[in-house]
Amino acid sequence: MNRSYLIKPFHSSMRLDRWLRNNIGKFPQSLIEKSLRKGKIKINKKKTISSYKLKAGDTVDFFNFVFKKNILLKKEKYIPTKKNLIENEQTIIENNENFIVINKKAGIASQGGTKSKKNIIDLFSNSKYFLDSKPYSVHRLDKDTSGVMIIAKNHNFARLLTTLFRLRKIHKTYLAICHGSFKNKKGELKDELIRYDNKKKIIETARSTYRVINDNGLFTLVELKPITGRKHQLRKQLLIIGNPIVGDDKYSLKNKINKNYKNLMLHAYKLKFFINNQKFFFEAELPSYFKEYLKKKRLII
Repeated sequence: MNRSYLIKPFHSSMRLDRWLRNNIGKFPQSLIEKSLRKGKIKINKKKTISSYKLKAGDTVDFFNFVFKKNILLKKEKYIPTKKNLIENEQTIIENNENFIVINKKAGIASQGGTKSKKNIIDLFSNSKYFLDSKPYSVHRLDKDTSGVMIIAKNHNFARLLTTLFRLRKIHKTYLAICHGSFKNKKGELKDELIRYDNKKKIIETARSTYRVINDNGLFTLVELKPITGRKHQLRKQLLIIGNPIVGDDKYSLKNKINKNYKNLMLHAYKLKFFINNQKFFFEAELPSYFKEYLKKKRLII
């Protein structure tokens, strides 16, 4: 079967093999390499290599290529209602030619997955802020975590921001309401966290600093700054020291579960970084339920 696809500006500079997997199908690298060698996949009808950097206006041409049903991309995108789209557009803190920054609401995933159809990336794909581009995920917040989140508008800036996150050049500050009192008013948490990739056990070092802002004896408002970026890092580390986050039904002590309260009291509060000596600083207002709980527990920020 023969097909041709036109490369749009927001895919410029992306590797050909990555573009194929993201937009056409979950092809194994061996199949891509073989198809390129045999001329079944070409750029502008000319042979090329898998690492070729795409340019706007290129055509990716398929010749006698069998598009097997089991490897074609069949991701079902989340289509938001007009009301939901407007509500989330109103959370935008910053909008420029390269990225937007939002105050993500709790209850929506950062990007689609097997368990989460409703997600930020698919939502903003339908937004007026991405009419001539597409949203790129450069970092994630847990579904139930609110706060500062960056979404890139082009591949080059997505790559730049992803690199800054990986090199720990983007500094994040969180606020959390935790059960109990902390032994020390400030310090560093360093743990060996375990996760599984299928059946493979992976151990990762996690580091975060913390500072107690207020404490009423039963609950503590704490400021957290993750140094590393492990999955559910802050939630796991706070459970390890015996101060799980209020509303966390996954990482909690049995006697600390508040079944009458569903909101996770974890908020990505601030985010800071530099690009070409220009400072970027963003702060996300606390959600109303977080403020109400602080007032109820007489915790002052």
